[in-house]
Amino acid sequence: MFNHLLFNTSTNKNIFIFILSVALFSCGQAEKKVATPKPAVSVYQIQSQELGNYREFVARTQASKEAELIARVEGELIERHFKEGSTVQKGQVLLKIEPAAFKANLVAAKANLASKISGQQIAEKNLTRAKDLIGDGYISQLDFDKLTTNDSQAKSAVKAAQANVHQAELDLSYTNITAPFTGKIGKVNYNVGNIIGPNSNVLATLILTDPIYVSFQLEESTYISYKQKRQEYRSLNKNDKFAVDLSLRLPNNSDYPEQGYLDFADTKVAQGMGTVELRAVFPNPKGVILPGLFVTLKLENKDKNTMALVPQTAVQSNQQGKFVLVVDKDNTVKQRHVILGRRIDAMWVVKKGLKEGEQVIIEGLQKVRNGIEVNAIVKDVDALTGTISLPVKQA
Repeated sequence: MFNHLLFNTSTNKNIFIFILSVALFSCGQAEKKVATPKPAVSVYQIQSQELGNYREFVARTQASKEAELIARVEGELIERHFKEGSTVQKGQVLLKIEPAAFKANLVAAKANLASKISGQQIAEKNLTRAKDLIGDGYISQLDFDKLTTNDSQAKSAVKAAQANVHQAELDLSYTNITAPFTGKIGKVNYNVGNIIGPNSNVLATLILTDPIYVSFQLEESTYISYKQKRQEYRSLNKNDKFAVDLSLRLPNNSDYPEQGYLDFADTKVAQGMGTVELRAVFPNPKGVILPGLFVTLKLENKDKNTMALVPQTAVQSNQQGKFVLVVDKDNTVKQRHVILGRRIDAMWVVKKGLKEGEQVIIEGLQKVRNGIEVNAIVKDVDALTGTISLPVKQA
């Protein structure tokens, strides 16, 4: 009985070892048969764009016209004919000063003029008669000279009276404060009922913001080089390669849709700064840009070169600088260092290291390394937002 149990135990053990060996052998065979899948990555095919030399400046916006309204005569402010912050038209009456005293002055001035004219007419007639009598000896030379002097003084008195009338008319016209140009008017500093005059502060400020000025500073050396090269090209009757496209980026980081142009460079270099002030002009039909804003002025040369663009998501950094992971024709990953230029929305300009048609990894970067094979899926990148999507199939 004991031998029978011993035999069965030994037999079971051998069977168990046999089964375990078969199982392990089968697992090893299965592992050899299953290949490791290639990691899937999203790639972007590099595209090129015509771009010129580029530079950005911190700039300040200014009204193209600005007028401070002041009172030219003294009196009570009795009327206001506009809403603060509104657009007013050239010649529109904005404020009115009590005119009664100035009307009275004008009436008095006209009356005085009439009196002087009458006196001048009498003096002229007396002189005319004297001219007829002096030849016959009826009046002395002394009396004739007096009559001549009276006539001259009477004419001068008429001219003075005419000037007084003109001044009275001007003073009366100054009681109506009008807009010198069409523009937007700001806050009024005096209320109806206040006494205002030439010594008062500014009543209100009128500005014109369409077009809008944008002022910025350029280093004197850069400005001189620009002027010299531009004159050289013009003298050779070559195309002006130094003409520029001007655009703006607003304080909220949005791009302004209108294009501008340069219209003024200062006649001197700012002392202690070594810069020249330049001014650009931009259309502002919707009044989006206000005077006093700090904006980014972007200058790009009109003479363009074909340059590659790479998405920001594809660019990485190490101690050697910026690099991208390129997928070659054999679907093998290659690390490549690049030299980048300016950033345009969600893209970088590539100065060196990439060319049109090459593919760079934009998704799945953490799954790959240099030298491995991948399963590449081509995708599109929105150049403005950086959004990644599958290509739209053509119908």
